[in-house]
Amino acid sequence: MDRFLYEKSISYQGYLIIPFVRVTVSDRKIYSYMLLSQLGHKGKFHKSENPADLYCSQLEKIIEIAQDHLDHHSDIIPKEDYFHCRYTYQNDLIIIYQEAEKYFYDHYKPYSLNNIAAPKLFLSQQDCINWVKAGLDRSGTVTET
Repeated sequence: MDRFLYEKSISYQGYLIIPFVRVTVSDRKIYSYMLLSQLGHKGKFHKSENPADLYCSQLEKIIEIAQDHLDHHSDIIPKEDYFHCRYTYQNDLIIIYQEAEKYFYDHYKPYSLNNIAAPKLFLSQQDCINWVKAGLDRSGTVTET
């Protein structure tokens, strides 16, 4: 499996649809997807891989397959878009959210949907972004995507 294509992810029906290249056959990429639920582990499809069990050689089509599946099977009625403020930095996914005038974040590496965020509060979204970027820059990994 190639890394998750966080920069091509789509927020939909309370889930984040994250495409990735499942396999390459005769120089042709076959895409699949993973889902993150805004409800975390309480979401029916949280961290599930391709519950529609359909694959496609077109990135846009795999997103449509995921959306169609969620249209028919989603267990979430989103009140707001939890995944609205998301960023890709050094191939990592950073999701920032606000609650009671404090900012928090979730942090996912390119090959894993395990949240590695430190338990830290921030006064602004920009403070959060700067702190995460500084940590990734210190770790000596890749460059911004």
